[in-house]
Amino acid sequence: MKSDSKIYVAGHTGLVGSSILRCLYNHGYTNIIVKDHSQLDLIDTHQTNQFFSEHKPEYVFLAAARVGGIVANSVYPAEFIYKNLMIQTNVIHAAYSYGVKKLLFLGSSCIYPKEAPKPLKEECLLSGHLEGTNEPYAIAKIAGIKMCQAYNKQYGFNAICVMPTNLYGPNDNFDEMTSHVVPSLIAKIHNAKKHNQTKIVLWGNGKVKRDFMYVDDLADACLFLMLNYNDPNIINVGTGESITIDHLARTIMDVCGHKADINYNSFMPSGVPSKDLDLSKIHKLGWHHKIDLKNGLTSTYQWFLQNYCKEAQT
Repeated sequence: MKSDSKIYVAGHTGLVGSSILRCLYNHGYTNIIVKDHSQLDLIDTHQTNQFFSEHKPEYVFLAAARVGGIVANSVYPAEFIYKNLMIQTNVIHAAYSYGVKKLLFLGSSCIYPKEAPKPLKEECLLSGHLEGTNEPYAIAKIAGIKMCQAYNKQYGFNAICVMPTNLYGPNDNFDEMTSHVVPSLIAKIHNAKKHNQTKIVLWGNGKVKRDFMYVDDLADACLFLMLNYNDPNIINVGTGESITIDHLARTIMDVCGHKADINYNSFMPSGVPSKDLDLSKIHKLGWHHKIDLKNGLTSTYQWFLQNYCKEAQT
């Protein structure tokens, strides 16, 4: 992939896509194609084929997806399976059909069975039952992985599949009800600070552990893998540094400058106890994360204050 190669970033306005876009520009790539949803609906097969026929990108980062936390997955399971299946099916098939040289497909750590041994190795995919709270999303992502692998096997199409850990950063969704845990906690704790609240209520028991990675580290890994990895087998990306949700919440309170007591609603789901990823594969290739949790959360909160809060006030 050269500096003037024609690159398409699908989902460039979202958390991951916007970070990949920044990363490409920062590394000197100049011929990048982007289309927002009003210009291109990737759920529409005709529109997707027309776009690839007209623009003929050489490389594709497939970051477009319907995403959300436990609440959103529970409330909108049909949207999560339908929209993700349609987007990835249309983009992967069109990429192959119109001569894309290489495609990077972004999956999720939720593809792994809930009872699989930790840390989760890439080989444990489809070795057991999925976590029920996000099963429709996970099944869609697994279908995308298998589609990439099938097109590689039958057609020799160069498609790689990256499985990131839990992500956070600029351009995330900070809605308390539909977002992932980090942006949801930032919004909740910020609002508690704003209204001088001394107690907050969180779902679950606070004891489950997760690896949280700043999205710019994932973007860096995606570029690294696009340049250095051509294996159809999936590859994990993360920091390898898991913490409990309770620890995360207290760290975010430090970042936001607000102290509050935490009450846990144990009647609500917590998710699987741990989703630690085995990172030996990507580490052997020479890639490691760079941004620690405190610095990443601080940058995210500053972005939230400068962008999201202003939007909410208008």
